[in-house]
Amino acid sequence: MSIVLDRLFKRFDNHLVVNDVSLEVADGEFFVLLGPSGSGKSTVLRLIAGLTEIDQGNVRLHGRDVTRLAPQRRGVGLVFQHYALFRHMSVAENIEFALRIRRVAPQERRRRREELLDLVGLSGLGGRSPRQLSGGQQQRVALARALARQPEVLLLDEPFGALDARIRTELRRTIRAIQRELKITTIFVTHDQEEAFELADRLGVMNFGRLLEIGPPQELYLRPQTEFVATFLGTANLMVGEVTPEGVRLGPVQFPLSTRGGVAGVPRRVQVLFRPEDVAVKTSEDALAWPLLGEGVVEASDFVGSYERLRLRLPKIAGVRPIAPTAPFGGDFILIEASRSQHQARRFPLQAGDSAWVGVRRVHALTHPGLSLLVMAGGSQEELAALDLGGRIASLAHARLTILGGGGDEAEVRSRLQQARERLGGGLAALETAPGGEDPLEAVVRETTRQHYDLLVQGMPARNGAEVAERSLQAGDHHLLLVPAPGPVPSKLLICVAVGEPGKEDVVFAGRLARHLNAQATILTVLPAPADPRERERAKRFLAAGSRTLSLLEGDHDLVVVGAPLVAHRGRATLDRLVRGLLGDLRDHPVLIVRAHEVLA
Repeated sequence: MSIVLDRLFKRFDNHLVVNDVSLEVADGEFFVLLGPSGSGKSTVLRLIAGLTEIDQGNVRLHGRDVTRLAPQRRGVGLVFQHYALFRHMSVAENIEFALRIRRVAPQERRRRREELLDLVGLSGLGGRSPRQLSGGQQQRVALARALARQPEVLLLDEPFGALDARIRTELRRTIRAIQRELKITTIFVTHDQEEAFELADRLGVMNFGRLLEIGPPQELYLRPQTEFVATFLGTANLMVGEVTPEGVRLGPVQFPLSTRGGVAGVPRRVQVLFRPEDVAVKTSEDALAWPLLGEGVVEASDFVGSYERLRLRLPKIAGVRPIAPTAPFGGDFILIEASRSQHQARRFPLQAGDSAWVGVRRVHALTHPGLSLLVMAGGSQEELAALDLGGRIASLAHARLTILGGGGDEAEVRSRLQQARERLGGGLAALETAPGGEDPLEAVVRETTRQHYDLLVQGMPARNGAEVAERSLQAGDHHLLLVPAPGPVPSKLLICVAVGEPGKEDVVFAGRLARHLNAQATILTVLPAPADPRERERAKRFLAAGSRTLSLLEGDHDLVVVGAPLVAHRGRATLDRLVRGLLGDLRDHPVLIVRAHEVLA
């Protein structure tokens, strides 16, 4: 293997930017790291190059451990988005620079320079200065300079980000042709999916510092295993349906399953993916030869060159929860993305407002459960209650459940985890165990660093509940369910929200949980007295929209849901006064704290 990354970690200001990344890249392979801005992909590249110090883990290049070597001793060529050319030097001098400082003979420098100018398509332009070149030509110079030292590994960090679409396409072809000719192992970082699909032998998708999936582009596009990859790689129609031995059921509609994602013989909930090109759209029901999803209304019809892009609005389907595209907050319908060839568009013309019948040619079931839960194994009444409720929620939601061992010696922890397994029994989509530690919350931090969790289920302590909740929320980016005592699975949720964007997040996640639990949900907001009439009307509209959203999610109250906009206090996140007060008063019911994504100043 040319490149081997072994469990890399990197933190900046206590923020984990690279989280347990391991990767192997074969000799001569063109590997693409793809992900949104801030996902950690550029930091991984800098760790390989030696430009950023590694906190933990190892980097091996062609069998050499280079983890502690200086960048110039790693045999790596680098190309960045901003060309970083020396403006006072000519093109030829820029290319020769690395050879000159290594005291390569002038004749050899000139030979290598002319060879590279020809290779990157700039023959005859060596005498020009960078300012006399276009952006695309400057990036070709940067590539030639990176190749001058004949590196064993080439690293490219979003090299086309500052260029227009036509130049990007030309340079992609140039780089791919050069890489194949030189057979140089390459890692290319981008957030552009088209770029990744065109260039990659294999690609890896990153998010929040984690490398989620690796595989050939076509495999990840057609058969992703996680919700993020399914929705990030191109446009996706993603819904929660039910998989059966015969295929997939979306409400009353049965589809044969074209690609099987961990399908079991027992019916269970599953995430169902179909791409826009898998959607058949016709003007009459008789014209469809595929399983029929229903009749909808065209919301938008866009000309996109070689194809037409359609967005259709269908009535909500009983028993089906849409994940992507997301309906607007307050919508009680399902949106479907479709694409058609211009030939089809001419045969069956459609415009906004027209009715259309929608069929689906192909579906794929994701193997990864929709929810991931973490629960601490312990011996107190509250901890056992949390374990029982977490297990029942995981069973109903077909979620992944991880049991985290508490404090004690190794034998004691192993025994406790085995007892927890036996207590939960079977019927879970995925059950894992993880060792604990002396400090339970340190164990939570360690485990949430290893893997993302949607929900931490924890026993509610008899005292200092707010302080424990703050520490638990500080440990990761999960929501928190506090369980005070043994009890049945909640069947009536009271969702206490503030009017505005954070309240929408509360409704969506709580509604998702209510859907899994087959529970009723009520939304409550409290206005200050005396309330401004306009504020009261705004609150009414918000509650009505939330009610419609819950009707899509389908979901006397035995679970209270509160939003938690965390407040920054001396470098740590704390709960606001209202939530702290509620935790002091609510001792008879489980409490779900839905954390906001942003910390308030």
